[in-house]
Amino acid sequence: MNLKKLALGALAAAVVATPMALSTPASAYEYTIPGLVYRTGPYAPNGIPFANGYADYFKLLNERDGGIGGVKLNVVECETGYNTKVGVECYENLKNEGDSGAMVFSPLSTGITYALIPKATEDEIPIFSMGYGRTSAADGTVFPWVFNFPTTYWSQATAFVKYVGAQEGGMENLKGKKIALVYHNSAYGKEPIKTLEVLAADLGFELMLLPVDHPGQEQKATWLQVRRAKPDWIFMWGWGVMNQVAIKEAASIKYPMDHFIGVWWSGSENDVLPAGDGANGYLAGTFHSPSNSLPVHDQIRDMLYANGNGAGEVDRVGEVLYNRGMLNAMFIAEGIKNAQAIHGTTELRGKHLRDGLEAMDITEARLAELGMGGFTPEVKVTCADHEGGGPVRIQQWNAADQKWEWASDWITPMSDVVRELVMADSAAYAAENNITPVDCN
Repeated sequence: MNLKKLALGALAAAVVATPMALSTPASAYEYTIPGLVYRTGPYAPNGIPFANGYADYFKLLNERDGGIGGVKLNVVECETGYNTKVGVECYENLKNEGDSGAMVFSPLSTGITYALIPKATEDEIPIFSMGYGRTSAADGTVFPWVFNFPTTYWSQATAFVKYVGAQEGGMENLKGKKIALVYHNSAYGKEPIKTLEVLAADLGFELMLLPVDHPGQEQKATWLQVRRAKPDWIFMWGWGVMNQVAIKEAASIKYPMDHFIGVWWSGSENDVLPAGDGANGYLAGTFHSPSNSLPVHDQIRDMLYANGNGAGEVDRVGEVLYNRGMLNAMFIAEGIKNAQAIHGTTELRGKHLRDGLEAMDITEARLAELGMGGFTPEVKVTCADHEGGGPVRIQQWNAADQKWEWASDWITPMSDVVRELVMADSAAYAAENNITPVDCN
């Protein structure tokens, strides 16, 4: 199978823009940042903007700052097509790439993440599955090489239920309600089921499970069931073409869009625009702002796209999934900065970056320094907590203005419910794999 590798790192001399960067000599050493992407296949429309945001942020650091601590960042893409087997091949091909070896892997696939956890742990390369992957990897004592901050699928599931409870006038009013979960029939789509089953038992609502097979283009039978069962609310754990088909099908049966909530991978412009006015009022979870006018966006447009060096199209800078790729890159960059400070050297490898990710403490003041003020909540990671405890927010599609708007404040997840599930699952994984948990003390 041919694997497509595309080096996106800036290899030319950088334009150093700040006095701090001018005082840092350039280094011949480079950091290799793999980009496991899918620019082709049925999930490409959502994979492309994420990959562009990811690549552009590292390019910006090279151009604006001369890299990180004088070390340039070389992003090397490998096309996975959202295929787990190919994703593993990409990992094997890239893990020893360049001066630093692979610094970190962001698989952008729950299936690939599950497959890489034992491999990356043995190779001492961190996995950063931002808001996806194995939720119980939030337990850093069992999964010291995996990070899924700023929040997880299980936390998002509890936030959705809290949002619905608020709309219904109180959590006690969920008793007797019917909530349907329309989900991608894969490890990814099944992630929230256990959490929702626990909440259904505790709160007395009925949970209706409706799997949709890959890639999700045929859903007539699913929405016939919805029309017959008339659930009070629908949650969707979808990806790619499945999302736009589901939203169009929901609109065709006149399901109320303000009672239809998608996971954060079902809440991009690509998901709603094909449905036109029928998508108006549709809801989705998120862990960052849908803004396209932050200072960092202006810097990317001015320093990259104005010079023909952007990864995509300038008018797509700031789309939801572009922003998510950019955020992913920002967290990695901050982890590298932390690792340089912790280890007192710029010649880092993945094992050093692991320490930098575990020391993540992003404040609003730091976000403002990065040109991302108000973009995402503050995040603090610890040895025991690799999720960071981040809240979830609900956004709503305004079809007339073709933009996402806030539909809620930040919702704190039900941490007691989530943590109990996390600890039970991670303990079972540790027992199955003969893992002695890390002593964080």
